[in-house]
Amino acid sequence: MITAILIDDDKHLRKGLKALLERYTNDIAIIGEAESVKTGIAAIEKLRPQVIFLDIHLNDGTGFDILEKLKEKGKINAHIVFITAHEQYAVKAFKFSALDFILKPVDPEELQNTIERIKQVASKNPSFDNIDLLLENIRKKVDNFKRIALSTSDGVHLFEVADIIRCEAKVNYTQFYIKNHKPVLISRTLKEYEELLTEHGFERIHQSHLINLSYLKSYIKNDGGYVIMADNSNIPIAQSKKEKLQELIRTL
Repeated sequence: MITAILIDDDKHLRKGLKALLERYTNDIAIIGEAESVKTGIAAIEKLRPQVIFLDIHLNDGTGFDILEKLKEKGKINAHIVFITAHEQYAVKAFKFSALDFILKPVDPEELQNTIERIKQVASKNPSFDNIDLLLENIRKKVDNFKRIALSTSDGVHLFEVADIIRCEAKVNYTQFYIKNHKPVLISRTLKEYEELLTEHGFERIHQSHLINLSYLKSYIKNDGGYVIMADNSNIPIAQSKKEKLQELIRTL
């Protein structure tokens, strides 16, 4: 059984989330609740839960304040699941940090998927270094994130975005090809990473391929059209993507 606490200043939301957890999973035991930064920290230190469901906005601060204060006292050893309204910057920061989040109002299917990921991570002795990455980005209030956390079957790994050569769809998984590193397989779709990485110079040139234009070596028009990347891979170009890719190449 995985232990968890709920930290939200809305008691109705806490009640509703608790009811959803009880209805849709037998693996989570709610051992405590809190409604503020102060009571949240006290509950975490006393109960030491494996999972913290954490609202961003609390009446005496934010969920980020709780994490900062816990970091000052030592390492955070809990899986964090943020509960938030659709705040674009925060959601983007969560995705780059490979941290789970649930949008209000809570969708039962989304909650179930989150619980499944937590169960997988809980059995792997996770490091939670991605929390440091999140706090670093929130503290600096940057929008152009330089590093990304990738959560694999053996833990969370941090990489420089600029070191990613390309990404390839593997059904509902994405395989990352990274400079000076073995391929990394992530249980998220290529579309999710396309949304994150396009503004970093990446381009979806095929249904199954997202490339970093900085690592493009050659554009070959023969054999239907393909590109050669810095790792010497040959990547096909979809017919519908050729014109845009040629325009992008002219601007490089």
